[in-house]
Amino acid sequence: MRRTAALLLVSLVLPAAVAAPAGACKGTIYLTFDTGSQSQAELIADTLKRHHIRATFFLANEKTVRGDYSLDPSWSAYWKARVAEGHAIGSHTFDHDVLTGEKDGKFRVKPGFGASSGKIRSLTPDQYCDEIKRVDRRFVELTGTHLDPLWRAPAGRTSPRTVAAAKACGYAHVGWSPAGFSGDELSSTAYPNAVLLRKSLSDLRSGDIFLAHMGIWSRQDAWAPANLEPLISGLEQKGFCFATLRDHPDYSSLFKQR
Repeated sequence: MRRTAALLLVSLVLPAAVAAPAGACKGTIYLTFDTGSQSQAELIADTLKRHHIRATFFLANEKTVRGDYSLDPSWSAYWKARVAEGHAIGSHTFDHDVLTGEKDGKFRVKPGFGASSGKIRSLTPDQYCDEIKRVDRRFVELTGTHLDPLWRAPAGRTSPRTVAAAKACGYAHVGWSPAGFSGDELSSTAYPNAVLLRKSLSDLRSGDIFLAHMGIWSRQDAWAPANLEPLISGLEQKGFCFATLRDHPDYSSLFKQR
């Protein structure tokens, strides 16, 4: 029923759209997903698989609706399956460390999880880099596979020095395009899913990096169940194809060097 309603919404938003023939891509969109409550993890995976889409995931060790954490052993099978499907996977820092400033040559961060959750920590560049690399170490334990050399700063907050610190230890930072902000962190009362969908379908252009989360605790009307299927179908009908950031012109050279 939900999928039927979602597809109907696409027809209302794009009444004249016709899917492009196979191989006739008019542009590429790069779907990316950050960890969150993980309430939509299975739905996202199933939707991408149904549409034969490879996306890019950015992982932090976040508390989930299951009562565990997204990088616990209980999530091993889920991440192994995403690796097998060919998705790209990068770091979102282990404890979801949001940059709040810099002082005395150190980065001040506020972790969302872990032993220092909610407290300000001061990290040297090497310590900050280790927070990025901790995800890789855990991911190897869970899947036997290393992350891709990509990271996304929590809340998108970076500085030239944090970007340089990450680059020094092998990770390129990935933000998102202005039109690629899904809005799934916003109030569903002020920003209903239908409004967000309409904006994305109208504004996204070839080369844009799209950001959504795998579940947001605070949003009452979850974004993904209502919007992911019609977003993908609508973009496909407009002639767009999808790829991981391994193929993005700003990052593809990282993989040629490996």
